Amino acid sequence: MELAHSLLLNEEALAQITEAKRPVFIFEWLRFLDKVLVATDVKEKQKKLVEQLTGLISSSPGPPTRKLLAKNLAALYSIGDTFTVFQTLDKCNDIIKSKDDTSAYLPTKLTAVACVGAFYEKMGRMLGSSFPETVNNLLKSLKSAESQGRSEILMSLQKVLSGLGCAAASCHRDIYKNARSLLTDRAMAVRCAVAKCLLELQNEAVFMWTAELENVATLCFKSLENSNYGVRVAVSKLLGTVMATSRGATTEKTLSPFPPNVKRATLEEVLELMATGFLRGGSGFLKSGGEMLKVGGSVNREVRVGVTQAYVVFVTTLGGQWLERNFATFLSHVLDLVSHPRATQTHVEAVYSRRCVSFILRATVGSLLGEKAQIAAAKDICQAIATQMKAVEAVVNDANTENKSGAADVSASQHVMVCALQELGSLVQSLNATASPLIQEPSIGLLETVTSVLLHPSMAARLAAAWCLRCVAVALPFQLTPFLDRCAERLNNLKTSPEAVSGYSFAMAALLGGVHQCPLGIPHAKGKMVVSIAEDLLRTAAQNSRLSLQRTQAGWLLLGALMTLGPSVVRYHLPKMLLLWRNVFPRSLKELEAEKARGDSFTWQVTLEGRAGALCAMRSFVAHCPELLTEDVIRKLMTPIECAMTMIIPSVIKAHGAHLKASAAMVRLRLYDILALLPPKTYEGSFNALLRELVAEFTLTDNSANTTTSLLRSLCHYDDSVLLVLLPHGGICHHTFFFQRMFSHNYFIYRLQMLDHFAECVKQAKGVRQQAVQLNIFTAVLSALKGLAENKSTLGPEEVRKSALTLVMGALDNPNPILRCAAGEALGRMAQVVGEATFIARMAQYSFDKLKSARDVVSRTGHSLALGCLHRYVGGIGSGQHLKTSVSILLALAQDGTSPEVQTWSLHSLALIVDSSGPMYRGYVEPTLSLVLTLLLTVPPSHTEVHQCLGRCLGAIITTVGPELQGNGATVSTIRSSCLVGCAITQDHSDSLVQAAAISCLQQLHMFAPRHVNLSSLVPSLCVHLCSSHLLLRRAAVACLRQLAQREAAEVCEYAMSLAKNAGEKESINITETGLEGVLFGMLDRETDRKLCSDIHDTLGHMLSSLAVEKLSHWLRLCKDVLAASSDMTATASLGGEKDEDAEKKDEMDDDTMFTTLGEEDKSKPSVAPRWATRVFAADCLCRIIMLCENANKVHFDLALARSAKLRNPKNDLLVLHLSDLIRMAFMAATDHSNQLRMAGLQALEDIIKKFAAVPEPEFPGHVILEQYQANVGAALRPAFSQDTPSDITAKACQVCSTWIGSGVVSDLNDLRRVHNLLVSSLDKVQTGKGSSSQLYRESATTMEKLAVLKAWAEVIVKNGGDDDDDDYGAVDELPPDSLITLVQPELPTLSRLWLAALKDYALLTLPAEFASQLPPDGGAFYTPETIDTARLHYRNSWAPILHAVALWLNGTGFNASETTEDAPAGISNPQNRATSIMLNPAPATPPSTKSLQEINKDRMHLILGNIVIQFLCSPRPEEPVEHVMSCLEALHTLLNSTCARTHIAEDQLLGVELLSVLHRLLLTCNPPSVQLLVTGVVQQIIRAAQDHFQEKRNTLNEEDAKEKDTSTTVGEGGESGGLVPGKSLVFAAMELLMFILVRHMPHLSTKMSDSPSHLCSRTQLPEESARLVAATISILSDLPTLCSPAGCMTILPTILFLIIQVLKDTAVKTVGNQVPLPVTATLQGLKNIVTLPMAVNEEIQKQWTNIIRSTLFVLFYIWGKCDEASKPILDEVSMLTAIALFLWSASTEIIGVQSLQNGCMNRFKAALNSPDPWVQAKCYQLLLSVFQHTNRALAIPYIHSLAPMVVEKLKSVEKNRPNNKTELLAVQEGIKVLETLVALGEEQNRVHLLALLVPTLISYLLNENAFPSAPVVSKELHEFALQDLTRIGPLYPHAFKTVMGAAPELKTRLETAVRASQASKAKAAARQPPPTVHSTPTIKLKTSFF
Repeated sequence: MELAHSLLLNEEALAQITEAKRPVFIFEWLRFLDKVLVATDVKEKQKKLVEQLTGLISSSPGPPTRKLLAKNLAALYSIGDTFTVFQTLDKCNDIIKSKDDTSAYLPTKLTAVACVGAFYEKMGRMLGSSFPETVNNLLKSLKSAESQGRSEILMSLQKVLSGLGCAAASCHRDIYKNARSLLTDRAMAVRCAVAKCLLELQNEAVFMWTAELENVATLCFKSLENSNYGVRVAVSKLLGTVMATSRGATTEKTLSPFPPNVKRATLEEVLELMATGFLRGGSGFLKSGGEMLKVGGSVNREVRVGVTQAYVVFVTTLGGQWLERNFATFLSHVLDLVSHPRATQTHVEAVYSRRCVSFILRATVGSLLGEKAQIAAAKDICQAIATQMKAVEAVVNDANTENKSGAADVSASQHVMVCALQELGSLVQSLNATASPLIQEPSIGLLETVTSVLLHPSMAARLAAAWCLRCVAVALPFQLTPFLDRCAERLNNLKTSPEAVSGYSFAMAALLGGVHQCPLGIPHAKGKMVVSIAEDLLRTAAQNSRLSLQRTQAGWLLLGALMTLGPSVVRYHLPKMLLLWRNVFPRSLKELEAEKARGDSFTWQVTLEGRAGALCAMRSFVAHCPELLTEDVIRKLMTPIECAMTMIIPSVIKAHGAHLKASAAMVRLRLYDILALLPPKTYEGSFNALLRELVAEFTLTDNSANTTTSLLRSLCHYDDSVLLVLLPHGGICHHTFFFQRMFSHNYFIYRLQMLDHFAECVKQAKGVRQQAVQLNIFTAVLSALKGLAENKSTLGPEEVRKSALTLVMGALDNPNPILRCAAGEALGRMAQVVGEATFIARMAQYSFDKLKSARDVVSRTGHSLALGCLHRYVGGIGSGQHLKTSVSILLALAQDGTSPEVQTWSLHSLALIVDSSGPMYRGYVEPTLSLVLTLLLTVPPSHTEVHQCLGRCLGAIITTVGPELQGNGATVSTIRSSCLVGCAITQDHSDSLVQAAAISCLQQLHMFAPRHVNLSSLVPSLCVHLCSSHLLLRRAAVACLRQLAQREAAEVCEYAMSLAKNAGEKESINITETGLEGVLFGMLDRETDRKLCSDIHDTLGHMLSSLAVEKLSHWLRLCKDVLAASSDMTATASLGGEKDEDAEKKDEMDDDTMFTTLGEEDKSKPSVAPRWATRVFAADCLCRIIMLCENANKVHFDLALARSAKLRNPKNDLLVLHLSDLIRMAFMAATDHSNQLRMAGLQALEDIIKKFAAVPEPEFPGHVILEQYQANVGAALRPAFSQDTPSDITAKACQVCSTWIGSGVVSDLNDLRRVHNLLVSSLDKVQTGKGSSSQLYRESATTMEKLAVLKAWAEVIVKNGGDDDDDDYGAVDELPPDSLITLVQPELPTLSRLWLAALKDYALLTLPAEFASQLPPDGGAFYTPETIDTARLHYRNSWAPILHAVALWLNGTGFNASETTEDAPAGISNPQNRATSIMLNPAPATPPSTKSLQEINKDRMHLILGNIVIQFLCSPRPEEPVEHVMSCLEALHTLLNSTCARTHIAEDQLLGVELLSVLHRLLLTCNPPSVQLLVTGVVQQIIRAAQDHFQEKRNTLNEEDAKEKDTSTTVGEGGESGGLVPGKSLVFAAMELLMFILVRHMPHLSTKMSDSPSHLCSRTQLPEESARLVAATISILSDLPTLCSPAGCMTILPTILFLIIQVLKDTAVKTVGNQVPLPVTATLQGLKNIVTLPMAVNEEIQKQWTNIIRSTLFVLFYIWGKCDEASKPILDEVSMLTAIALFLWSASTEIIGVQSLQNGCMNRFKAALNSPDPWVQAKCYQLLLSVFQHTNRALAIPYIHSLAPMVVEKLKSVEKNRPNNKTELLAVQEGIKVLETLVALGEEQNRVHLLALLVPTLISYLLNENAFPSAPVVSKELHEFALQDLTRIGPLYPHAFKTVMGAAPELKTRLETAVRASQASKAKAAARQPPPTVHSTPTIKLKTSFF
């Protein structure tokens, strides 16, 4: 293939390849040429190229090749020289004139024709003079050509016309005359070609839309008779466009204005013309009218559909504005169509006409008009309905019943009503909440008009009105409840009118059915109302025979509709319902027999209708309330159902007339319906009778009409639709699914009888009836097989299989394609169910034999499909051995050029085989692919089905080869290039389905081999398809774009934009500067297909994710343009505070609007303003953009950085610079009409506040940038708090309010008041009780709103109140702590009461199901018992912040505030009526006022701790957000800050234990460190509470038993024995939890871990969060011994000390800067706490205590010793020394005065003194100092003796080795301090000796005066220090000092010199500042003082 890529055709290569591959090679060359011609200079090679190309004309190329060849030749001439163009043209004309009519010469002729067309299209008037000859030549050969030739010539003529434009005027008439007769050609392809040719002609030929207008119309109508889809599309386009042009529409090409001298057709005339087609078809006009009217033949359906499409084309061409202006005329015309007697001759025809008219209205009004225009259209429709209804009322009220014409009018009016109401309903539904002006304007009277139709005499009209009302209610949920009430009221008032009973019950049923689409629902009481109305209707049905039927139907209909409200409503009415059902049917067989003898035909009709209704209501119950279907209920239901099964209807029909048949069928249908939903076990006994009935239904035993089912089509596989033409639909549907269940649950013997009976019935029936019977039987059998396959059951023994096989095989050669299709499907399903190789082999062999011998089309198609289905259902492995034979046979069949049908079926089967065989097919890929290519290049394009199947095969092959396609091997690249060629051919096909197949093939290729798919050509072609009129093609294009955008969004957008730049040639493309994303946003407004819209959303989502951050302005402008549409809808909502601050934005805004409006004006057809759903999507996109920017870079949220980045590079686009736009967009959305958009807007606003709250304003320090937008925020929130706003929006707005107040943006209280007042007003709403009168929605909606308000208040308090807590736990806030409190304070009393009530509700609602009976019968403070399930969700969302707020309040004041119960308003059950009711004991009947404050607090603690905190923390749901866990823990922590709560928890030790174990469980499931930190905080509080409690106990005991000493030993855990009981011991629970945290962060603490061989013990520096946690844990551990008795203390101390020492060992790591890690500080503090425990003096444990402390110290030495060797990281000696010093300091001499320990300590100090690190030395000196100064001299003296000499030595050596840095200096200074202390400690007589050590050392540090100036700074500092010290010591010990100085005169002189020098320098520096004292504190201190 690569060889084909050259400018000239590589003839050598072509000669070398086989004959079969040449066409592909040539095609590939032409493809390459097509791409490169534009970009190359062809001057030198033109001649050779022309030769090669013209040479190819006579090589009989196939259709795709000739198209490309012609295109290339024309392009070559238009780029290069045109010298030889006339020669080439003549050559082509000669070929066309040639008399050779053989089929071999045909391709050459066709190619010549194609070339002529291409020349004129490309060069047009350059070929000017030659065109008359060419056209004549073409027209001449048109007469004699066969169908392919005819269509090719017509297409060429179309191109000639398009190229020449008005220059060809002289030939227009000739072309028109010759072409028009072909509009009724036999071949459909020719009809299409003529229509396209005439469409081109009408652009210039004025006569077509003036003088010839009627004739064109007549021709089009005739052409539509017996047409297929393609013809209908083409002809309707022609007809619609001609009609529109006659009204002056300008298409893109019609530039010539309307000729002045020609008479224009009026709009009425044009519409009349089209109406003739709709009503009378192609049989001429009133010229032959008399005959036609008498005969009354019905119009051919194809004509009616075609004309319908023409209407849509007509309006679309004239455009949306035209429709807006002329809507009233158009509407009345279209509605007249459907009221015309000719359109509604039979019922079926009437339905068909209604569908057509509805389609016209939907396709025009639904997509061409914007929202405003749609509202106007809805008004017009309303008026039309009102006018019709007036006429009907006049006829109905006219007493003269003889008025025949009046009755006809009424029956005609029903069709008008149905169409008008359906369109009105659809309009309102699509407008959603934007339709509110329609309801609110009284002048329109929409509701009155629609409700008036409920009294229409015709049932169809009443139903349509009911449906329309339901649409209004679903669009505007606030209307739902009032509608229901109004209907109920009218039903009551008009009980005596049959129409009213029927109409209003329809309306109520429709409204009830719509409730599930309204999330806020309806009040619970409405259910009771409906039940009572229905009961009343059923009860009074028998009183008045005129109304019996209607009342019965209405009653049951209402009950059936009630069931859709779901179990929460139905539960309350179930007993009544069961009773009603039981009473409709006879109780026993005896009654059943007796009943047959009674009654006349009317009573039987009422009875049957009643029973059908009851069964229908039952079905509704079973379908919508599965939760209520207990065994018991099913048993009760079965009583009436069994009776319905045994009720024998035929005898009744015989007795009372055939008009009961319909009612009887209804009963059966409803019975099958409900049985299909119930478990089959429940009616096993009745299987036989039921099957007999069903079989009789299918075989039409009792039915003389040929009723067929329409389900067969849906049961056949979706992919087989290509084989089936459209089929008429019919009636037995519900039986099938039921039969499927019965068949799979009954005995094999019955199956056999049934199948035999079926076969017999097929034999008996003849003709059309046989087809009908077969259709039904196959639907049943196929459905049954499908059921068996799904349940994995078997078909049964051999006889059953045989019988089934005979039945199926017989249909494989049935002439009806759908039966053949079903037979193939059934065969495959049977193979799947039987699953035996021999059975499959037998079936396959049978088909093989048939296909080898059969020659007729029918059996060839049937059996080839059978092979495909076998493979499809058995899969590649099961049918592997037949693969080779199947493929070879199908490949042979596919080459049968004589029958496109055989090719279609065989290729379809081949695709199925390729799909199902998977990798096993790999060996057959090459031959299959070459066949596919050959067929693509040769099959005429008019056989679209063949091309569709070829596309399917290609796709299947690509999937089979799969990822292998990426490879570079020779075979793979051949396969790949073949696939690409195949895709190219199918892409160029004219049929949309073939193009869609090509797109999906390319999509597959892109998935497997993305490098080889050329996006630069694929993306533009996809963009062109986005404007296609074919849904499937648009779907395919968007699906492909979605996949491409996932990987390469940027490239896709770029290529799409390049298309916009080159859009000169093609007008259909609508890509503007907004790019592809703009087009996709625009599509969202037009498209209604769910799948397509969801794909567009995904595509835009992928583009957004990868491009939004880089192209921020572009995407924000897109969203803004879409959202701006809402602001012109809501011009009413004024933008409160935006005026002044937007002045500076005004300029840029104006540019924007100018820019966009300019773009708008260009377009000939204005596009529709974005609809609400698109705007909602845009608002969601806004939120996503904010999130993407957050993840991308923090610069987006920092104004100062953003501005500097923008200065550095103006291309930098940062979100914070667009803040005003973000706010404006959120504001526009939040104040819209549409509720969904308001929600999205509020969400966006909340996101903006959260993300930008902390961004400072660089120009005004101390302020944030959001401050300037407070007016906008207030204005956006205000409308959400108005009285008529739905609860969900108010709830969301409360959330935003609390975010805004808590964000700290606004610090001025007066400014905050705006938003604060909104919350205050909503708080008043909360206080009105539960049963407020004006309820529109379900009670849980009120619950949601009230809880949202309470939650918002709680969040405000929490944001602010958190400050009084420790830093760790409170939310730090920018606001001064008092400001918010002043706002909240006045509301606190009310709030606290409501909060406690809400928490109590929550506690009740979280009780397990088994306590349901003990819940309060009238609900809680904010929920009603009926809506308990939905209320739970709302409580679950809001309890956590409320709990936290209550904790803050209680901690602040609450425990001291006793609540007065009187001020609780009626609606709120007093929260304090004993919490015991929550604890599930019946509450004592005491008046609550008698409670003491202590009791109230106890109840509150029970409620909060027991019922909420512990209950929640025990098992937080996985979906519960971590914020709730945090809130709960923070609340607990806050609560335990107060003494009251601490006492509560300490007094009940088990409660503490329980809490600890729950927290332990929580840690097991919830990981984040923040949660663990909070948990440690709470544990600390619990331990602190217990400590206080024990301390108090000990104090009281000590006071009481001052005499008896030993009692205090038993206070605390462990008692005298020291045993701790798990589950009861607080200490044990705490240790368990703390150990868990430690091991989580330091795994090697667990012995299990350290024993494992893979474990390496390592000391590492912990991350900061872990360090904090470990430190907190250790400090709690060290507090635990205080909770124990001395004996208990001994039990836990070893463990605690072990952990402390381990943590010390692992965390004491040398750090840069010598900082002490947090855990080390905690361990040292812990050691100190333990060593100084007061119980150490207790005699009983003295020995144990001594042992433990000694061991601990010993372990310290041991660890230190082990770590010396060469451990990394280095152990921090200072921390270890400090630990040792702690022991020396705190423990008694008896314990650590032991020789060995003393030696150990001394050695450690010695080592530290000798340490090379001066810091260690300094610290060692400090610690020695503290040891030397110890009050217990006995302890200190050995250390002084041992270490003092060493200290002196060290200090003496400094003279030779002066300090080089600050740390070394510090060490010397600290050492001197030790010596000074020793001097001070020494007794008077030894002082001289000691000074003799100190003074010389100090003097040795002095520098002589010559060395002083040049000495380093540190040396000078040492000199100064020594001098100062000496001057200080002299006066202290004058006598001794003199003695020492006298003994050494050289010292004296040095000192004196130094003093003199110092005084001299002081005198000099007197002017300067005195130097700071050198005696500074050490640079780094330990965080905590341990001494």
